[in-house]
Amino acid sequence: MSGDDDAVPGVIDTGMVLAAGLGKRMRPITDTLPKPLVTVAGRTMLDHALDRLAQAGIARAVVNVHHLADSIEAHLAARTGAPAITISDERDALLETGGGIRRALPLLGASPFLAMNADTLWIEGPHSNLRRLIEAYDPARMDMLLLLAPVADAVGYEGQGDFNMDARGRLSRRPEHLQAPFIYAGAGIAHAGLFADTPDGAFSLNLLFDRAIDAGRLYGLRLDGEWLHVGTPDAIAEAEAHIARAR
Repeated sequence: MSGDDDAVPGVIDTGMVLAAGLGKRMRPITDTLPKPLVTVAGRTMLDHALDRLAQAGIARAVVNVHHLADSIEAHLAARTGAPAITISDERDALLETGGGIRRALPLLGASPFLAMNADTLWIEGPHSNLRRLIEAYDPARMDMLLLLAPVADAVGYEGQGDFNMDARGRLSRRPEHLQAPFIYAGAGIAHAGLFADTPDGAFSLNLLFDRAIDAGRLYGLRLDGEWLHVGTPDAIAEAEAHIARAR
């Protein structure tokens, strides 16, 4: 295998970037600029996400759009290189994470795919975390495999975490009023069959997370590197400082 930045073929070669959200916590920036086009360390968050997909060997990506959709489409039209991009148009209604993927299923195809939030950002460890995710995915055991960031190492995050993970990588929800050691890092692998009986319209991926937990088939992979929570305008400078130190 060649260097970590070289794309490699694999059974998962399709991705989806969720770029339709309103970015309310990033206001007033997002009143006129969609959050995926906010620049962090000289590159938009959307380009950071697409670059990660390309480095992991993803040949084509679907990007959904709603808020300030024209701006995102224009930006993507000017982008060159992998992955090849198709737009899933949600101008008519904001569908949340689950509903957005469900609408895009005809574009994604029947094979497992990698889904990623446009505003998720991390500093890589020695290897591509998305490639690690692809290599760890086992459809015989897993309905979904999520990339997880340790709460203790997360930059700009002040929440209580999302999941506990056992020694085999199987996930359970954080009990109410308690803390959990891992946060969903905004990337995971799923397949079209999971959406067979999901609601019409808007719904969250949390519905599918909970179904997979009930079936004992939601798994996690610990992020190798440093996860950056860029949720507010003030968080941009903190993220950029950490990126600069890592270079």
